[in-house]
Amino acid sequence: MSAQSVVRIGIIGGGLMGREMASAFARWCALEGLPMRPELVAVADTNASVLEWFSKIPSVSQTTTDYHDLLANDAVDVVYVAVPHTLHETIYKDVIAAGKDLFAEKPFGVDLAAAESIVAAIDGSQSFVRCSSEFPFFPGAQAVFKACSESSVFGRVLEINAGFHHASDLDPSKAANWKRLSSVCGEIGVLGDLGMHVLHVPLRLGWQPSSVHAQLQKGYAERPNGDGSGSTVACDTWDNATLNTWTKVGGHEVPMRLSMKRLAPGETNTWFIEVLGTDGGVRYSTKEPKTLWRFEREPEQVWKRTDLGFGMPFKAVTGGIFEVGFPDVIQQMWAAYLLERAGMLEGRFGCVLPQEALQSHRLFQAALASQDEARVVTLSAS
Repeated sequence: MSAQSVVRIGIIGGGLMGREMASAFARWCALEGLPMRPELVAVADTNASVLEWFSKIPSVSQTTTDYHDLLANDAVDVVYVAVPHTLHETIYKDVIAAGKDLFAEKPFGVDLAAAESIVAAIDGSQSFVRCSSEFPFFPGAQAVFKACSESSVFGRVLEINAGFHHASDLDPSKAANWKRLSSVCGEIGVLGDLGMHVLHVPLRLGWQPSSVHAQLQKGYAERPNGDGSGSTVACDTWDNATLNTWTKVGGHEVPMRLSMKRLAPGETNTWFIEVLGTDGGVRYSTKEPKTLWRFEREPEQVWKRTDLGFGMPFKAVTGGIFEVGFPDVIQQMWAAYLLERAGMLEGRFGCVLPQEALQSHRLFQAALASQDEARVVTLSAS
């Protein structure tokens, strides 16, 4: 067996997702047959105490509170960035200017103007750039994508429902953070937080919304500031969003409902997609991570349930009867990124393209206008 080439990774933003990515690299041996492996070599975070966690990883030779030091490190090939949305434009463009490849967190900038600026920088560079979205790498989501790619399976598509719900903001005692402040996370709020996850599969299938009627909802107007003093912070972001859109599938106009909620009673972290047609349909939700539902019309109308195993896009040592979890799809996402970067994805499902991230921002901006003006907003075909 030939030796794997090493792709040297730097992380800017060592918080929740930075640690998650580092963990995925640490168990890379679980994947089989890949010609490369990631190795975390550098981490930057403005909070020095955050960097202490990464001291347990032997391959990390640089920790810094100034990300420019990381970008100046010739030992870094790829930079993963997970920072507040207002920092995306500056840091992403700095990564690109430094000649590094970039794996960027969603939403690819605080607003449409930032996304356009980032994509323009990418287009003028040699950097390989993709955006993060891990949930479509669940086996059930992959099965939905495959079924939808076979256009004749459903007959005429009648409706599409996709969403991402959780209930973390239902607790009024939860401390405010930057995602509750439009000055940091952007006016788009939950759309930027969860929207790319919801749009990844539809956009990859070519289901671009042509119009949108948005219903946006805010939650608690203030939350504790988290320092134990009892004082509060004003919270002004949209917490729930339902986007009623139209798209075209097989030459027909189809209603597509996109739902993103941080105030969804009973939901811990649920990603779902459902496609219904005249002849068949398919449905998957991470609430039942092993279950795929298929609808058939003839000879009787029936929903069939399939119990899924560990059927991942990229083979792993894990037995086929076992269940898939969040760390697994994070690792699968990185396998897709690294293989596509090497020109070896070979038609398999890939990470979010910069243009898809830009399309999502165009929808988010239209949704804000729809909410503000209480009307349906038409989107351009670009």
